[in-house]
Amino acid sequence: MARFRMKYVQAYADRHGRQRYYYRRPGFPRVALTGEPGSKAFGEAYEAAANQAQRRIGEDRVAHGTFSWLIVQYYDSAAYGGLRDITRRTYRNVLERFRVAWGDVPVKAMTPARLDALLEATDKNLITVRKVLRLILKLAVRRELIKVSPMDGLRLRRKASAGFRAWTEDDIAAYCAKWPTGSRERLALALLLYTAQRRSDVVPMGRQHTKPGKIRVVQSKGGAHLWIPVHPELQRELDAAPKDQLTFLQTQYGKPFTAAGFGNWFGEKARDAGLEGLTAHGLRKAGSRRLAEAGCTPHQIMAVTGHKNLSEVTLYTASADQERLAEEAIERTKTSNLASPVRQNG
Repeated sequence: MARFRMKYVQAYADRHGRQRYYYRRPGFPRVALTGEPGSKAFGEAYEAAANQAQRRIGEDRVAHGTFSWLIVQYYDSAAYGGLRDITRRTYRNVLERFRVAWGDVPVKAMTPARLDALLEATDKNLITVRKVLRLILKLAVRRELIKVSPMDGLRLRRKASAGFRAWTEDDIAAYCAKWPTGSRERLALALLLYTAQRRSDVVPMGRQHTKPGKIRVVQSKGGAHLWIPVHPELQRELDAAPKDQLTFLQTQYGKPFTAAGFGNWFGEKARDAGLEGLTAHGLRKAGSRRLAEAGCTPHQIMAVTGHKNLSEVTLYTASADQERLAEEAIERTKTSNLASPVRQNG
């Protein structure tokens, strides 16, 4: 098929050798254009095709009023379109998993009891699942599918979870023993640990984001702009890294990593070092813990990690020097009145 040089127009010769033209714009119906290019008929047909209502993705394959229909409506909404790319992907992953089980179910059939059971059974991030379902159920109210969202008044229980496990100093030492300075694996650990950033913020880093003694980060989640001083250990790895790459970290094929691809690759390298269940995000926690152990204030830690509130920092630094604090606490009891032995009767 030959590509006709007019926006969204494709041309091809049919079996009789006659040129035919179609308006083919992503998200719009395919429309046959009449007349020859340059003619009045062709111009009118093109304008009519360009001004047609956009077809919602998947709209012709779902029943009105079902959760699949509602999800299509949400994908087409300005609220979804205005989200950052990484947030859209996260929400879509949640919604597509939900659609597999509930897509054919009418929205009005979702009761608070069923919703409570669904959320209780989820093995994913409960906070994100709850947030996304609340959004589409509010949309269902606005579209008059239901009068009240089943989420309203539902008391949702948080599942106890510490999230991704933070790396210990022994974990870090074991990884470094396996992967020496100058290796791609060691550079990955240094970038994660000494910047305390997410994997999605580490993979785009390159020399163009550095200036003497500092590295710049624009966080994919929240959009915070940070300049982070380069730790000497990180500088040593940067000095040993190839100088001709656009990004510090690249795949074996010389291409930049995706965040998910990097996470999988790094988890595999950790397992090669004998470390099971450790992730790239666990090094963000370890970096935050190290800052806390060094005596940094919560606001100083936030300046590095980019967190927006103190509760998040508290979560990441909960394990900060627990052993040292416990020793200090017991040491104080030795010099207090509680240090006297309990006297025996008689």
